[in-house]
Formats: sequence, structure tokens, C-alpha cells
Amino acid sequence: MASKIDLFENAGNKADQPLAYRMRPRNLDEYVGQEHIVGEGRLLRRAIQADRLSSIIFYGPPGTGKTTLARVIALTTKSHFSTINAVLSGVGELRKEITNAKERLSLYGKKTILFIDEVHRWNKSQQDALLPWVENGTFILIGATTENPFFEVNAALVSRSRIFQLKSLQDSDLKRIGEQALLDKERGYGAFEVSFEEGAFEHLIKVAKGDARSLLNALELAVETSVAKFPPPQGTKIFISKDAAEQSIQQKAVLYDKEGDYHFDVISAFIKSIRGSDPDATLYWLAKMIDAGEDPHFIFRRMLISATEDVGLADPQAIVIVEADADAFGRIGMPEGRFQLSHAALYLATCLKSNTTLALFDAIKTIKEEKATDEVPNHLRDKSRDSKEFQHGEGYLYPHAYKDHWIAQQYLPSSLQGKVFYTPGNLGYEAKVRERVLSHREAQLEAVETDAFPENLTFSPGDKSREKWLSRTTSERGTLIETTKNLLFDSLHFVRSDRVLVLGAGHGLLLWEAFRKTPEGIVYAQVQKKEQLDHINHYASTLDEITRPYVSLESPHNFLTGLDPNLKFEKIIGRNTFNKFEDAVSILPLAIEKLAEGGVLSFAQVVPSGGSKLSDFLDETESLFRNQLLQAEEVIYERNLSGLSGWREEDLIALCTTHHLICRTRSLQQKEMRHVLRADLIRWLQGSYAHAWIKKDIDVDLPALLNALSNHIADQNIEWVHHVVIIEAGRSPKDIKNTSLPDEKNQEVWKEVHNKTKLSTKTAD
Repeated sequence: MASKIDLFENAGNKADQPLAYRMRPRNLDEYVGQEHIVGEGRLLRRAIQADRLSSIIFYGPPGTGKTTLARVIALTTKSHFSTINAVLSGVGELRKEITNAKERLSLYGKKTILFIDEVHRWNKSQQDALLPWVENGTFILIGATTENPFFEVNAALVSRSRIFQLKSLQDSDLKRIGEQALLDKERGYGAFEVSFEEGAFEHLIKVAKGDARSLLNALELAVETSVAKFPPPQGTKIFISKDAAEQSIQQKAVLYDKEGDYHFDVISAFIKSIRGSDPDATLYWLAKMIDAGEDPHFIFRRMLISATEDVGLADPQAIVIVEADADAFGRIGMPEGRFQLSHAALYLATCLKSNTTLALFDAIKTIKEEKATDEVPNHLRDKSRDSKEFQHGEGYLYPHAYKDHWIAQQYLPSSLQGKVFYTPGNLGYEAKVRERVLSHREAQLEAVETDAFPENLTFSPGDKSREKWLSRTTSERGTLIETTKNLLFDSLHFVRSDRVLVLGAGHGLLLWEAFRKTPEGIVYAQVQKKEQLDHINHYASTLDEITRPYVSLESPHNFLTGLDPNLKFEKIIGRNTFNKFEDAVSILPLAIEKLAEGGVLSFAQVVPSGGSKLSDFLDETESLFRNQLLQAEEVIYERNLSGLSGWREEDLIALCTTHHLICRTRSLQQKEMRHVLRADLIRWLQGSYAHAWIKKDIDVDLPALLNALSNHIADQNIEWVHHVVIIEAGRSPKDIKNTSLPDEKNQEVWKEVHNKTKLSTKTAD
């Protein structure tokens, strides 16, 4: 144990003390470096000046000023200052300090600051012995350590202390410290005229590498060995040659302990330099490890990890290159094996980067936290054992049997449908597959509802759960939706700064395509279901906040009326935005209000009257039933703007024209293989068809008709046609080319549309 007087008092007057000791600062104004800690206005500086210290720990490499700061505090504070060196002292010395500190506090009301140098040298039990006295205020602790306190110091002590990390000094700091020593007449060499050969002083600073103690020790040796006898008379000229400077300071040993904290810091710096694509820094930290004798196999192991963690799928060859270098090193060894270390490190540092392999950990987290009991969807199960009893594997769509070897179907458990783990990067190999991955994901989510794949736990003839699943997964809805999206976007010219509004965004099929095309623009979107909103938000959470699309869960009418009146859009798009024509009448005027100058509206809409009907599936041999179906369909698809299925493509054109828009339309017949259930037939025949027959006063033998239809289409795959119209509309011909206008025979419809529009506008007002 040593007291404040033993260590600090009159140290500056002892000529036999080393220069580094004599030149220790006596106050904050003499302290050089660590501006982030003791610069003007910094917290520690204010605390020292006000003598209001709390427990603190100084952490940093040797020679950075930890003990010097303790000296400054000792010379500044009114509290009693005691010191203990953890290397030389133990619990016995600590007990004496505790007794004295308690006595000072109780008898004189004087606080005690206890400085423990090399505090990390104490074991856990020794540090535990200190804790209660720090906690109850008997001591204010100042600890100094070269090791990371979060690993080497008792967590309870750390939690009760402020941690100040000191950095190696800059060359400019060392120059100031050296000049102070050369000019100080009392403690340094100011009494002599010291000069240097060109580059000699700079050499001392360079080799000291941020360590003030090392610099002052070298300076002392250089000065005092450059004269025959020291000290010489005052005013003596002392010249220090470059050779003398080089002899006075040898190359510092590399600060590297393979078992210590710095070992982990250096390997961390090495990997982070690779990750940051800095080959120069990568080679520097690699050289530092090699020079310190680090195990090359450890370095290769970390590079193998980096090849998949930091490079990943941006360059799938990275793991191959590093593995080859590691294998070659095993045959070659050191010192020639340094070429393999350098080759692998430089390859990793210079290739493209992606960390998408971390997606696995999101999946593991989901397994642990969300749905650990999810079963494998029925159609993905192994059918070799019990396919007859439980239909395991039933309905699986073999991707190689489809165009481009892909078809939309479910692969995740039902409760996780729409969950995104992997987002492809924009560089290297991933950039080549990114569009395909995202496009498949979006089409797949649109094609499959989240409840479409219920767990099938039992077997019985005609299992409805299985039939429900089969009716949806055997459709080619995903392919149809992808085709519609392409048609919708192919004719739209996007500028990167466009603002886009998406109505009926679903799971994001149109939204993300618009987002990709407008990186400097903005995308607003409206969805109808919470699970759609959750999915889009989950996906968007991987994006920078300022670039994310704005998505709202509400009706199109409320969404449009709630937008900022000053916000306009260059593109307003949607797919099946209107459930019935009356929706178009109410929504279209609101959308037009949000259209920017030169903007375009573009909608893809299924027109029910143009698609397949039940009568299409009966031939002339069933003429009675077919005629009855045709008579009903005359009513169901009769030109009627108030119904669900009685409106036409030209009605949408007329509506746009009523609002002074120029239109261009394209239509297509899309075909899908659809699985129709007998239950579907019953619902249709007892619903809209029954109402039509009543209206026409037609008697129908419903069971016989049902059997006739069932024989042709029930419980089997049939080709079902959808009539899709793509409508583009703008305010002038330059916005929309190849326009389509309604012919004269639709004038009556125009009037009806116009009347409905006025009524809708009046209601909205």
C-alpha cells in the first residue's frame, strides 16, 4: 500500500526520478491528449474541477495517461486520496484502507478516493470485497486497467462506475509532450539548448506509437547519453543525432496477447476490415496477427466464417477460394504459407458483400418464439408411406412440369404464410436472382390465401379440408396474376422520382414492382386485410425508414379522402379495385383528384360477364339443362350497372370519359385450371341462378341439373376463363396513346353513368 504523499508529493523536485515521472501533469491544463474525456466542457473535466467525482474506471493501453489522470485528481481534490496497486496488494491492504476511510468519514466528514491501479489483476473475491464499501459511499473508486472492464472487472463494480476509455495518443500529442519536456527548466531540459538532426525527433515520436511514457523514456536516454557527463552546465548545447535517437528507442513490441482482450480486438478489426471492403486495413491487421505469432488456422477459421457471413451469396465462390487457401496452407506451412493467408484475405476484402445468410437466425428465432408446433403442410409430406389413408403429398405441384420450372404453391406452414426471412441483396450473384425471387414471392402470396392450407388430421372419403386445399392449390392463379402485373406495368413509363398510389395492394405484388421502379420517388398503398398489412410491413421493416412505402388498412374511399390534399401522384394503379361498378363510380373521382399533371390511372379489372359461365360446360346432348342455364345467365349478366356482374368493359370507358379522361384499353382472356366442387355448384345454382329463374318464371329440376353438371365438372379440374381489361386513363392524348372511345350505341349507358357520377359526387359532398 502507498499513500497519496508517498506517490505524488514533491515528485517534481526529485532530480533522480525518471523524466516520464517528473513530467507528469500537475493539473488539467498541463494534461495533453484525451480531448474526448478531459477537453473543455467534458463531463470528467467538470467533475474534477468541481471536486464532485463519482466512481470511475479508466480503460486503455499502457502510456495513455490513466495514472496521470489519477495524479491530477489527487492534486486537485479536497478528499483524501489513497492508492493501491492490485499487483502488489491484496485484501489485507484493502481492509486497512477501509478502516481508515470509515474513520475519516465518521470523525472528520472527509471522503476518501481510492485509486486502484491494474484493478483487473484482482480476482473476483477481491473485487467483491471492495463492492460494499463503494456502494455505501465509504470509497469513491478510481480504477485503472489495460483490459476491457466489461470482461475483467466485477459487473457490479462496472454498473456503479462511469467507464472512460483512453486512446493511444496522436503524434501531435506526443510532439507537444516532448516539447514540454525540452522547454521545462524545472522538471525537464529547458536549462539546456537541445537540438536534433533532421528526422531524429520525428523518429522518437513515430516509434513511440502513442505511448507518452515510451517517448519520454527515449528522449531522456537520447539527451543524457549525448553528453559526456550529465547534467552538464546550464546553457550547454546538446545535439541528438538520428543514430542516437534510433539507439534510444527500439521498435516497440507488438501489443498482442493471444489470451487477452487485445487478441479479440485485433481479430475483430481484421474481420470488420474485410466486411468493410478495405484491403489495406485487412492486410495491416493480418500482418499484426502474423507478427505476434497468431495461429494461422485460427485466422483461416475466421475467414471461412466471413466468406459465408459477410460475402455470402454475393460471391458464392468466396468459400471455395478460402477453403482452397486453407488446404494449401496445411501442405505448405509457414513462412511461405503467408501467401495463402494474404490471398484469402485480399479476395474476401475485395469481393462483393452480402449478409443475407443471417436470415437463418431469423428463422431459428421464429421457431423458438412464434410457432414451434407447426406441422409440415399436407401436400409437402412424404407420400410413400400413407398417401392412400391420409393423402399425404396429395396436391403437390411438381415445379419441373411447369414453365420455367416454377409454380405458385405453399411451402411454409399455414400460420407463417407470408413470413419473410430472406431478402436478396443488390450485388453480385444475388443481384441476378433478386428480381426472380421477389417476383415469385409476391405472385405466390397473391395466389394463396393464408387460410388455404388447413392441417388435415383425419382421413375419410370426401374430406372437405383436403378438397378446399386442392381447389386452391391446383389453380394457376399465381401465373395469371404475374401475367396481369406484367401487362399493367409494361405500358407505363416510370421516372425514378415518380410518386405512385396503389389501390388494393394485396400482399404487395403491384406495390413492390412500383417501389423498385421509383427509388427516388414514393409509394402509397391501400390494403383491405390486416394480414396483408402485416406482411407488407414485415417486408418493409428491412428497408431504410425514409424509403419505406406508406401502407394503410382501410377502404379505398376513406384512404383517398384521408390523403394530404397537396399530395399528387404520377401513377395510380390497382388490380380488381372495384368489386362492382358502383365502387368504380365512387372511387374514380377521388382518384382523379389525386392525379398529378401528366399522370396516368391504370387498372386491371376482371369483368365477370366476359368470363366462363356454367352453360359453357354442357353440350348439345344436355340441351334442356344448357338452355335453362343460358336463360338464367341472360338475367345474371344483363347490362345492369347496379349489379355485381352486369357491367361491361365499355362502361368503365364511359365512366372515365364522363370525367374528361382519355382512355386506352386492352383486354385478354386468361385461362386457369380450376377445381370445382359439387358444393360450389350447389351454392351457385341455389343462389344467383335460382333468383334468375324465379324472375323469368322458369321451373327447373334442380337435382337433375345438378347431377348433369356434376358429371361434367364437379370434383375435377376444368379450364376456367377470366376476362381481364387493362384500362389506362389520362387527361390528354399525350398521356395516353391509342385511345379507346365508346361507340354511339352506348349513349344510353353514358347517361346512366353520368347520372350515377353526379349522384355519387353529391353524396360525397
